Amino acid sequence: MGGITASGGYGLPMRTRLMTAAVSTAALALGLTACGSSGGTTESGVSLVKSGTLSVCTQLPYKPFEFQQGSDVVGFDISLMDELAKQLGVKVAVVQTPFEGIQSGQALNTKQCDIAAAGMTITDARKKVIGFSDPYFDATQALLVKKGGAKTLDDLAGKTIGVQQGTTGEIYTKKNAPKNANIRVFEDLGLLTTAVKTGQVDAAVQDNGPLLDYAKTNTDTEVTAEFDTGEQYGFGVSKNGGDKLKDAADKMLSEVKDDGTYDSLYKKWFGQAAPQS
Repeated sequence: MGGITASGGYGLPMRTRLMTAAVSTAALALGLTACGSSGGTTESGVSLVKSGTLSVCTQLPYKPFEFQQGSDVVGFDISLMDELAKQLGVKVAVVQTPFEGIQSGQALNTKQCDIAAAGMTITDARKKVIGFSDPYFDATQALLVKKGGAKTLDDLAGKTIGVQQGTTGEIYTKKNAPKNANIRVFEDLGLLTTAVKTGQVDAAVQDNGPLLDYAKTNTDTEVTAEFDTGEQYGFGVSKNGGDKLKDAADKMLSEVKDDGTYDSLYKKWFGQAAPQS
């Protein structure tokens, strides 16, 4: 999911270009409980599960897209959600929930949140249960290992490969890894990367964005390969009544592309200029 090269460049062409304002902080709502019972509607007609609040489902950590910084949840996705909330005239509240419930549509259908911002690839299977915004980030899969480890998936014959539950990385690995590789599934990215660092697994396959970010600050690990899967991230809304919120998200993405906010946010969170199409 990210369009980044193993040398550290965020390289696949981006279909949308955006730009920045200061990042407002988002309140962290823990657990799987619903965001609130008193719904509301914005002036533009967008229905929300909690009046005055854009409730955003995500799973932490997924740096630099969403992660905890002190008492706040921040990151590229959250900054874009701040832009959407500004457009709607509401505040952002982040709801942390397992990715499986996000990508299955359950979190949206049970009104735990209004929108999902979780570095989520748009797939045909997910489009059956989730309404997606326009794409906002190009991505691919990558291989994270301890320094000096495997260079390709084929090098992992008879070895253990870690993946995150419910992700396109899990699907790709099960389809393309050597038949005698042992695939171990982890609930979140933090557990997955820690497993590589501590030697619980020989490698991990996940989106290139978070893996390259992890390797930058954990120099005993490295990304040795990327697999061009042609993925794109989208924000998810409920297929039952989420059309107006999808339209608002698309409008926000178009505006931040045009006014330069996307480019600034990209630079802030990825440390380099956004790739130009």
